[in-house]
Amino acid sequence: MAIRVADIQDLPALAALEEASFVCDGVDRRAMAGFLRSLAAVVLLDEAQGVLRGHLILRFNSGHRIARVYSIAVAEAAKGQGIGRALVQCAEEVACRRGSERVRLEISVDNLASQALFRACGYAVFGHYEDYYEDGGDALRLEKRISN
Repeated sequence: MAIRVADIQDLPALAALEEASFVCDGVDRRAMAGFLRSLAAVVLLDEAQGVLRGHLILRFNSGHRIARVYSIAVAEAAKGQGIGRALVQCAEEVACRRGSERVRLEISVDNLASQALFRACGYAVFGHYEDYYEDGGDALRLEKRISN
């Protein structure tokens, strides 16, 4: 895996992957640029031979010791290669280094693949949001403790 922190030059590829991955509620180009410039976010990406295979956006909120996975996407051609798991593990390491004690996220109740990934990484459901997404879909809230 070739995971690194993304920068503004990665914006076109990141925006394209996000658009290809989400019908609604994806991160648009402007928001992605904001994450890339923000000190309160880290955008991780996995690439091979200059081709983006996946990314994860991790957000931090000053005064809280909880990091949040804002978005994760893996290119269709790269699914099943462990890229999602590697991105999650890298994000947890980054969050721990920045003083976070927990990582949280929301996942569509219909996104069984993403639920399986995060559960396999040790995340547990701790809540549920009704009508959370643009299309009216519900979300599960997941969390993992990453430090003692």
